Amino acid sequence: MGRIIAIVNQKGGVGKTTTAVNLTAALTEQGQKVLLCDFDPQANATSGLGLDKRRLGKTVYDLLINGAEAKSALVQTKFGAVLPSTGDLAGAGVELVNARDWEHQLRRALEPLRQAYDYIFIDCPPSLELLTINGLGAADGILIPVQCEYYALEGLSDLMATLRAVKRRVNPGLDIFGVVLTMYDGRTNFSAQVAQEVRRHFPGKVYNTMIPRNVRLAEAPSHGLPVTAYDRTSRGAVAYSQLAEEILRKG
Repeated sequence: MGRIIAIVNQKGGVGKTTTAVNLTAALTEQGQKVLLCDFDPQANATSGLGLDKRRLGKTVYDLLINGAEAKSALVQTKFGAVLPSTGDLAGAGVELVNARDWEHQLRRALEPLRQAYDYIFIDCPPSLELLTINGLGAADGILIPVQCEYYALEGLSDLMATLRAVKRRVNPGLDIFGVVLTMYDGRTNFSAQVAQEVRRHFPGKVYNTMIPRNVRLAEAPSHGLPVTAYDRTSRGAVAYSQLAEEILRKG
């Protein structure tokens, strides 16, 4: 049975969607069946896997609000399957408030797909709001990208408080699947210090693989490609392939 993993951090610009897209592609390349649910109204994960947001049929919005079956919105790409999103999802938070048992809307939509995939990733919005709570309610665990910069740990206490609240009220089985260090700059002592501090805060949860700052990694989304397809020899591509291998080794 597949694992449902929410990729979450309420800070923007930490590599959340980059990790969602490239980990989906890297695990798919290594023979895993992977589905990426784009749960962010910005829909960057949708375009990052090559889909045109203007030419979509049903989206994750239809699953939440209109009761559509998840398989009716699925789009298969060579980098993995996608439940796409558009800007329409921005209004879903308001509409969810009036829904019965709204915290479990996404879980109900994804559950029929669990048997078909090894991993289902949910790319959550960069905020702790209703959509994110819904994503956490659907997940078995969370993957937290943490940027190796000065404000990296700022706000993580809020995320942990939200995680505890969701465990108490919505999803008792929710746990931390792992923490991935992003935008690592090996030329500076500061990145190493941040990495050390994150490892201290999350003992045993931080992956050894660190995602470096990399121009090719930043360029790939503008071409609608994961970095492994855009430039597979780049440091970013190598890092995400190694991260996928590490995840598979840890089971």
